[in-house]
Amino acid sequence: MLSACLLAAFPAAQANVAPSSQGNVVVVLNSRDATVQLLDQASYKSLQTFAVGKEPHHLMATPDNKSLIVASSVGNELVFLDPKSGQVQRHIKDILDPYQIGFTPDQKWFVATSLRLDRVDLYKYNGKDFTLAKRLPMAKLPSHIAFDAKSSMAFITQQGSDQVSAIDLATQTVKWTIPVGKLPAGIAMTPDDKYLLVGIMGSDYVEVIDWRTRKTVKRIKAGAGTHNFRAQGDNRYTYVSNRVSNSINIIDQKTLENVGQINVPGGPDCMEITADGKTMWVTLRWIKKVAVIDLPTRKVVKYIPVGRSPHGVFFANSSARM
Repeated sequence: MLSACLLAAFPAAQANVAPSSQGNVVVVLNSRDATVQLLDQASYKSLQTFAVGKEPHHLMATPDNKSLIVASSVGNELVFLDPKSGQVQRHIKDILDPYQIGFTPDQKWFVATSLRLDRVDLYKYNGKDFTLAKRLPMAKLPSHIAFDAKSSMAFITQQGSDQVSAIDLATQTVKWTIPVGKLPAGIAMTPDDKYLLVGIMGSDYVEVIDWRTRKTVKRIKAGAGTHNFRAQGDNRYTYVSNRVSNSINIIDQKTLENVGQINVPGGPDCMEITADGKTMWVTLRWIKKVAVIDLPTRKVVKYIPVGRSPHGVFFANSSARM
């Protein structure tokens, strides 16, 4: 079992304003700078910037919402932050190349894709500790993760081989692999547990897969560089970012139709939505900024300077993720 070494918070590399304790801190991962940057949700001001391991790309809260996990892929570790203040709680070392991470809905499994190492690591999770159960070799560049509602399957996009694979968690084996469009990236399960939505980054559409029959049933036209998903939180709509066309599309998960678009210059990538469903924060990979979008009007209301190649974004007072 991996030990969780409790460490004091990193010293701030930059401290403009004292970190907030009111739960309105926005956590941004600056992948190229290997830093975490904290922004104040109300004033848009930068609060603090501190170093983490190389190439932090993705992040997510633990199931109990007491910690926020930052996956430091080249740093080979998980860094746990307080989800409200953004301050470091602890580190878990020797998690090799954690690119994307995810917990199953039943909270029994923790899955990490290793983009550089072409494999997926499966960890058993008891609410505190992570025990490595299996390392599964994949094809090329395993990227994003989705799960079925019963926590029986983990679905992995593989950017380098243009495939989606399904991992049977009970047996820790790859159950099937199917071809999809060029450079599949983000993947999400629809709320009815019927379809996988796959962002086809090498083209301009969302591929809809009936995962039980292993067949593509539709392609939803989006924008060039279709990449990642963030659900509205109403069990109906989800957003998909298009990094090349500089836009975000709104997908109706019931009708499987594109029902709207938001124009966001700068390479929109990861998205986060406030609990009231009215405001979205988006990392802009190419221009070192975060955009704040008013969702009712579908307009960008603020650009906030951050570090190089901002990727993951999180705040505690967010909407549901379905």
